[in-house]
Amino acid sequence: MKKIETSIIIKATIEQVWQVLTDFKTYPVWSPTIKSFGQEPVLGQRCSVMLEQPDGFKIKMNPRFLRIDSNRELRWKGKLFIPGIFDGEHYFILEPMEEGQVRLIQGELFSGILIPFCGKLLLTTRQGFELFNTALKQRVELGC
Repeated sequence: MKKIETSIIIKATIEQVWQVLTDFKTYPVWSPTIKSFGQEPVLGQRCSVMLEQPDGFKIKMNPRFLRIDSNRELRWKGKLFIPGIFDGEHYFILEPMEEGQVRLIQGELFSGILIPFCGKLLLTTRQGFELFNTALKQRVELGC
């Protein structure tokens, strides 16, 4: 198992961050890495998600949404082809900080037989998380 985790502090209320994080229709406008959702995600169901890494690699996933916990956590799990090859459990966690600030934690737990051979992909994934975090912060703080 391999874990990648990043975080960023956003000057906003937790509700403001959640509003942008779960406004799935606007991702094509601002997100550099999560390009689109096929439909509004529903807890326990699958939803197509188009991803694009900073190096231009694109992939369409069909993850199952494991948690949609308002103002706290958004989590889904996807797989490449069949379970156990390359699986990823992606999450966003919101933590309240001092007044007017929120910590956004974005991470992924990777598992499967291909993980030991995916070092470059995992490094690019971390860079993509950081780009996404910065774009989300800017969108929330500018009030877009």
